[in-house]
Amino acid sequence: MTLLTSDAERRARLLRAALGLVVLLAACHPVRGCAESQFDLAPESRLPKWFAVPAGLQRGDVTVELSYYGPLVGSARTAIVTLRTQQGKTLSEIVATLRGKEPLTLEPHSDTGPIPYPSYEVLTANGITEVIEHRRMEPVFYISDDPEVRRKLRVDQ
Repeated sequence: MTLLTSDAERRARLLRAALGLVVLLAACHPVRGCAESQFDLAPESRLPKWFAVPAGLQRGDVTVELSYYGPLVGSARTAIVTLRTQQGKTLSEIVATLRGKEPLTLEPHSDTGPIPYPSYEVLTANGITEVIEHRRMEPVFYISDDPEVRRKLRVDQ
C-alpha cells in the first residue's frame, strides 16, 4: 500500500509541475515575453496617435488597453496597445517597443512612497512615439503632451 501511495504522490506532483509549466507558457509569448501589467486609458485622455476614432463613433465609444510585457532573456521590453469598442470588440492593435529597462521618472520626485510617481514610458510603434504617463499606482494611464515632460525625456529631439 505504501508503494502505491508513493506512486500516486509522485504522479500528483508531476501533474502539478506540468500544469504549472503549461500556465507559465500560456502567460508568456515567445517573442514578447511574459505579460507584466495591464492599464486602461483614462476617459479624459486623448487617443494615442496610432489610433483614430472610427467613422460613426465618438471618443467615448472606444477604450484603449495597454499591456506591458516583461522581456525574455536579451529581448527588448514591449507593450501591446489595443483599441476596442465599449462592447469589447477589437478595432485595432499595435505592438510598441519601450525605451530603456524600466519606467522613467523626472526629478524632483513627489512624496509617493518607495515608487516615485508620476512615472513615464516612451513607446514607439510604426515610427510614432508617444509618452505614457502613470500618475499614481492605479490601472489607468494617460497620454502626455506636456512639452516640458517630452523635452526632459528627450522625445521629438
